[in-house]
Amino acid sequence: MAASTDLTASSEWWRGLNEAMSARRPLPRVQPLVKEHLRWYPKADVALLSRAYAVADHLHREQKRKSGEPFIIHPLAVATILAEMGLDTATLVAALLHDTVEDTPFSLAHLAAEFGAEVGIMVDGVTKVDRSMYGSAAAGETFRKMVVAAKDDLRVLLIKLADRVHNLRTLQFQPPHKRAKIARGTRELLIPLAERLGVYQLKRELEDLCFEYLETEDFERVRERTEQVRRSHEHEIDSLRVSLRDVLHAFRVKAEVVVRERHLYSVFTSGLRAGSEVGPVATVRYVVVVRGGEQNAYLALGAVHGRWRPVPRRFRDFIATPKYNLYKALHTTVVTESGRQVQIIICDPHAREVSEFGIIAQIRQETSKDGRLLQEGRTRADPEWLTRLLGWQEQASAEDLLTGARTDLADTITVLTGEGRVLTLPEGATPVDVAYALGEETGNHFSAATIDGRLAGPAARVREGDTVRIVTTDEPAPDRGWLDSVRTGEARVGITAWHRVRARERASEDGRWRLAELLGQDRLVEAEAAGKLIGVARRMGHPDMEDLYVALGEGHRAPEDVSDQLS
Repeated sequence: MAASTDLTASSEWWRGLNEAMSARRPLPRVQPLVKEHLRWYPKADVALLSRAYAVADHLHREQKRKSGEPFIIHPLAVATILAEMGLDTATLVAALLHDTVEDTPFSLAHLAAEFGAEVGIMVDGVTKVDRSMYGSAAAGETFRKMVVAAKDDLRVLLIKLADRVHNLRTLQFQPPHKRAKIARGTRELLIPLAERLGVYQLKRELEDLCFEYLETEDFERVRERTEQVRRSHEHEIDSLRVSLRDVLHAFRVKAEVVVRERHLYSVFTSGLRAGSEVGPVATVRYVVVVRGGEQNAYLALGAVHGRWRPVPRRFRDFIATPKYNLYKALHTTVVTESGRQVQIIICDPHAREVSEFGIIAQIRQETSKDGRLLQEGRTRADPEWLTRLLGWQEQASAEDLLTGARTDLADTITVLTGEGRVLTLPEGATPVDVAYALGEETGNHFSAATIDGRLAGPAARVREGDTVRIVTTDEPAPDRGWLDSVRTGEARVGITAWHRVRARERASEDGRWRLAELLGQDRLVEAEAAGKLIGVARRMGHPDMEDLYVALGEGHRAPEDVSDQLS
C-alpha cells in the first residue's frame, strides 16, 4: 500500500500530525484496548497508548482495507490481540504504529524520536524491505531483517504473528490466489515460528485459519463432525473428567482437571485426515493442573497409570527434558475401560501458562505494574534455534535463507551429543546436520559419526532421542555430496560457503599464475610491492588485488588488459 500523503504538500499534514501527537484522552475506538491493557497493568501509561493510536489513526486516515473498512482497524486489532495476552505497553505502541513507516511518510527516525528506540526497533523489525530495491529477493530479505531485529527484541516476532492472525481473520476479502499464497506462507514459516516461541494460543488459531483456506472441504467436514461428536458425547467426556479427578483425589494429589478442546487442524491430522471416524475423547485433551510443584506431577502420573493402562511409546517427559520453547509437562496416553485412548497432560499452573503463551509468559513476569518491561527482561538469552539461525543467515542468499528456515522450523526431533548437549533438528536430519549444529568449524571437519554407539555414515538419519558422537579430521574437507542428504539450512549454507571460498582461492591462484606467466614473476612481485597493481585493480573496478586475480582466474579479465594498464 502506497503512502497517501506527500510530506511536502502542505503544512496541514504536519499540523494534523502534531495535534495527533499531543493526544492524551483515549478516543472512543481505542478505549477497549486501553481497558484490556489496564486489566493487566493498572498503572500503565494510558496517555502514551492513546497518543500512539491517534498518530496511527492520523497517518492511515485516507487508507482503506480490502474490506472497505478504515485501515486503522488493522493495527488496532493487532494491538488488541497482543493486549489480550498481556503484552507490555511498548509492544502495544509498536503494534499500533507497525505499518506507519512502510505505508505512510512517517520516517523511522521520527517515530523513534517520538516514541523511543525500543518502539523503533520493533517497528523497523516488522517493516518490509523496499521491493523495488530487492526485487524477487524482497521476501527473503524481509525475513532476514525480522530475524536480525529479533536478536535485539523477540517481541518483533510476536507483533508479526499477531499481524498475520488478523490478516488471516480477514482473508476472505483477498482474491482466491492470494488467499492460498498467504495461507501457504503462514503454514510453512510463521506457524513453526509460533511453535518455537511456544505461543500455542496463536499457533492453534493460525493452523485452523490456514486449514479453512487450504483444505476447505476437509475443514467443513471436520468442523461438523467434531461439533456433532462433542454434543452427542458430552456426558461421556465429562464423566471421564470426573473419574480422573477422583483417581487423583484418592492419591491425595491436589489438582484441577480441565477438558481442553482440540483445535480442528489437530483433530484432522491425528485422525480424520484419511476420512476415518473419530471418537469423542479424540476431540479433547485432559489437562491435569497439579498444585505443589513439579514433583506432584509425577505423583499424578503414578495415579493415572495405576488406574488405566498406559500406551507404550506414547509417554513423553518434558519436565526432565523441556522442549525448546520453554514447555514443561508430562504427556501420557491411557486406555480406558471402553477401549478408548485418552491423551492426558500433567503440569503445574506455571507450566500450563507457558503451554499457552510460551515466551509471552516470561515477558509478563518481567513487566512491572506500569506496563514497562524491566531492564533484565531486555537481556533475555536468545533461544537456541534463533541463535543458530542468526549464525548461518549472514552467508545465505535470500532464497536459501527462506528454504533453510522452512526446513529448520518444521517438525523437529531432539538428539543428544556425546557431550550431553541437547539439539533440536528437523526430522530426517543426518550426522552432518548434527556436526554443523555444533558449529561451522565442527561441520567442516566432519569425518564420521556414531549413533547410539554404532558407526553411521554422513547420510544416515538420526531419530528422536538418539545420542550422536561426531568424529572430526585435522583438515577441513566437507563433501559436496552431503548436500543431497542434509536437512538444515546451516549445514547447507556451511558446505556451500566452504566450497565457494575454496573455489575463490583456486581462482585467485590461477589468476596470479596467468598474470605471472605473461609479465614474469619478478616484474609481478615488483608491481605488487610498489602498489602499482592495487592501483590498476581499482581503476578496473576491483576493490583489491585478490579480486582482480579471481577475475583473471575465472576468465572475466584478460592478463593482457592488466599488462596494458601497468605499461
